[in-house]
Amino acid sequence: MKQLTLICGAVLTLVFFAVAGMSFLWTPEPVDIVNIPARLQTPNLTNWLGTDHFGRDILSMLMVGARTSLAVAIVAVVIGMGLGVPLGLIAAANSGSWLDEVISRTNDLIFAFPSLVIAILITAISGPGAINAIIAIGIFNIPVFARLSRAAALPLWKREFIMAARVAGKSKARISGEHILPNIANLLIVQGTIQFSLGILAEAGLSYVGLGAQPPIPSWGRMLAESQTMITLAPHVAIIPGCAIVLTVLGLNLLGDGLRDRLDPKLRSTRT
Repeated sequence: MKQLTLICGAVLTLVFFAVAGMSFLWTPEPVDIVNIPARLQTPNLTNWLGTDHFGRDILSMLMVGARTSLAVAIVAVVIGMGLGVPLGLIAAANSGSWLDEVISRTNDLIFAFPSLVIAILITAISGPGAINAIIAIGIFNIPVFARLSRAAALPLWKREFIMAARVAGKSKARISGEHILPNIANLLIVQGTIQFSLGILAEAGLSYVGLGAQPPIPSWGRMLAESQTMITLAPHVAIIPGCAIVLTVLGLNLLGDGLRDRLDPKLRSTRT
């Protein structure tokens, strides 16, 4: 059963990446061309998923929108992991010190402001856009990885092999990089997968309220926002991007659960 979870998650995730990658090379129709006579068509042989209120091909919009979501989520996770993990390792290495206290309280402060609120603050200063969405989601990811890294690293500092490394004269930074980080990498990989799925949702939410990618760049969240007034007239315009978001997030969550079961030694023996 757990193996099936991993496979299903991997398949859905690969489909998402394949669709996003294909959009760089080919889309059924250009996404920046308005065709009013063809507006709100239901799925047909010409437009496989129908058209929106501007006559644009929904399949093409989904493909390019997947690229937007992919870019925002990946960069946001890289920012969160690239800054959060070192901060967490530093806090664990200096547990109980003023440095640990500063990092921990700063993480709590950032957690007090959801990514949407941070995005609104950033937008008020520099305007809406995909870059600001990346910054907002990335900032919110930093304390997630920092707290996870600190919590996972603290018990390791009391283990015998770490004490041996300290007796051998290795610095805290070297021990964190050579011994601590490899032992918590599995947790970071799983958390990265989870944050990636949350990044997809956050990007869609920010675009839905107009703070994400701006026109003419397609976005799944903006597709939902633009179609909400026509859901009774042409429900497929809202249902299709909604299903795309659900399936993508579901696939990433299943992948995260599957990776956790495979990488966590405590769960490996119970795999069926």
